[in-house]
Amino acid sequence: MSKKKNTTTPTPHDAAFRSFLANPDVARDFLELHLPAEYRQLCDLSTLKLEPATFVEPDLHQYASDILWSVKTTGGEDGYVYTLIEHQSTENLYMPFRMLRYSVAAMQRHLEQHKTLPLVIPVLFYHGERSPYPYSMNWLDCFENPALAAKIYTKPFPLVDITVVDDNEIMNHRRMAALTLLMKHIRHRDMMELLDKLPQVMVEISDEQVRVLIHYIVNAGDTVSPEFMRALAERLPQHEDKLMTIAERLEQKGALEKALAIARQLQKMGMTPEQIKQATGLSEAELKKVIH
Repeated sequence: MSKKKNTTTPTPHDAAFRSFLANPDVARDFLELHLPAEYRQLCDLSTLKLEPATFVEPDLHQYASDILWSVKTTGGEDGYVYTLIEHQSTENLYMPFRMLRYSVAAMQRHLEQHKTLPLVIPVLFYHGERSPYPYSMNWLDCFENPALAAKIYTKPFPLVDITVVDDNEIMNHRRMAALTLLMKHIRHRDMMELLDKLPQVMVEISDEQVRVLIHYIVNAGDTVSPEFMRALAERLPQHEDKLMTIAERLEQKGALEKALAIARQLQKMGMTPEQIKQATGLSEAELKKVIH
């Protein structure tokens, strides 16, 4: 006896939902029926356009599916209506948070090709076993303390703008002072100008943190010099060895860069690689950096 072939659709809810909602006339009816009036009045439903996007994770496709429509607002701005259909018989307490994540993903998709953030209206289509739908659709209610979450996520986020903080105030920032002072000035200021303040706050931090800061100065600073490192070593004798070593390396680096610059000029003047090598003292490998 032969086995009966399985002709059932793996996700019949998904297939039916997409077949209907992918039709613009059906989608307009759906949105006219179910969008809250204040949102519906914002949308020019004649501009509905199906977008080829899904934001449900692959491992959740058997439990949920989604459809994204772009739409112009009545003011002419870009917007979207994102509809999620939940196939699980068990409701998800954190569904509003998931819908927020998917809506943000739709915003990011739009932002990759445009300069402004679009409005995305999320809608959940529910056909579960329990009736009515048992949970809040406010994502803030997903938190243990919704009132505190509302204070944090409905107001401007805290900003630490060190560009407007006075250096003398930064000096009182305890173990954050050295890092803050450096990060404030690393791009725009001659490091020599920080010699009075920087050693005072570097004594507040550990040897490992000093090492990290020195590495930061060398790699991020535009104006760091061997002279600065030597002057810093005089003010931080406990770190003199490593600072002097870095000063020597900076000198060597500076000399190499100067020799490479001269080599480029000599090449433009028509000198041969061997002549340039003799004139600059560069090695074969170093010379290859400028002569191709």
